[in-house]
Amino acid sequence: MMRLKNSHSVSFVSPVLLLTAGLLLGGCKKEEKSDVATPQPQVVTTGDMADFSVDKPEQYPLVSAEPYTARAELSVNGTVNPDIAREIPVISLASGRVVDIKARLDDYVKKGQLLLKIQSPDSTAAFDTYKKAVNDERMNNLQYIRSQDLFAHGAISKAILEQAEDAEKDAQADLKAAEETLETIGVDKDHPSPVVPVYAPISGVIVQQNVTQAAAAGVTFSGSATAFTIADLSSVWVICDVFENDIPKIALGQEAKIKLNAYPDRVFIGHISDIGPVLDPTLRTAKVRIEVANPGIFKVGMFVTATLQSRQDQKFAQVPAPAVLHLHDRDWVFEPAPGSKFRRVEVKAGEIVNGKQTILSGVQVGQQVVSNVLQLETTLENQ
Repeated sequence: MMRLKNSHSVSFVSPVLLLTAGLLLGGCKKEEKSDVATPQPQVVTTGDMADFSVDKPEQYPLVSAEPYTARAELSVNGTVNPDIAREIPVISLASGRVVDIKARLDDYVKKGQLLLKIQSPDSTAAFDTYKKAVNDERMNNLQYIRSQDLFAHGAISKAILEQAEDAEKDAQADLKAAEETLETIGVDKDHPSPVVPVYAPISGVIVQQNVTQAAAAGVTFSGSATAFTIADLSSVWVICDVFENDIPKIALGQEAKIKLNAYPDRVFIGHISDIGPVLDPTLRTAKVRIEVANPGIFKVGMFVTATLQSRQDQKFAQVPAPAVLHLHDRDWVFEPAPGSKFRRVEVKAGEIVNGKQTILSGVQVGQQVVSNVLQLETTLENQ
């Protein structure tokens, strides 16, 4: 980048100002070639680095900014967060000591995948209860069958038969409860073991790990009841802060364009799913939640820029796209100034519609600007 020094400051030299140096060199060449019939236009800078003068300003056609009605855009910053409805804690109802860990933080796991093993006395106690329930049910069943036979031969009363039937039903209920207890804590009744496996309840990424090797786990010991937290990141939340005055411009279900700071050239489409009912008392902002599908590159904590389209129409100025100079992430136009001069004016450019650039600020409707700023550079190249 070139800089031009004067007695007061150092100023940026735009491509148009580079024209001056070229034309001065071109002037030297013209002295050598006397057979040039038509003199080329010259650009002369003034003391104001935003202004320059030309000897034939009519060679740079002007155009008036036209009115353009569109929905205003609201840009807000936010971060990527997991959808809490897609976050599932991994809990072992069998308390004990962790003897093996098969997964780690940030791992992607599939539903039903083994995550860890816990050596638990709860398993032994539950299986003991189950075996006793099996024996009790078998004995009560035999007693009930015997009572039916005796009642059929008139050897016992109906009341005794009903008592035997009730005892059998109670034994069946106890057995069913014991089986469900084994199933709940993760013990196979056909292959009992004091080591209880814990499996992933869903497919997703482990976003939190609260256990280590040989640590306590479960709901009754001092260890963490939640061993892991798994998040399904196929759909994520983008949480943004929207100022109080901008809240009326947005609505639930409204489309939002998402750009990740890590991938600025890619645009993702999401929709507003919640507008927070409580404002931050210091910043005067509300939390706005945008749901967006994750193609696999969204990572929790990433910074994003969300562009929301206002529900209200707004009038802007519009000029031909070649009338805007895009330079170092800034936008400029050139407007006529008194004394055959042009003035460089910084603007904020919006989208291009049918070959015309929307000007969000810096140019008013009806204001004249140079229709093609590249003509100045072309003049320099032809010198």
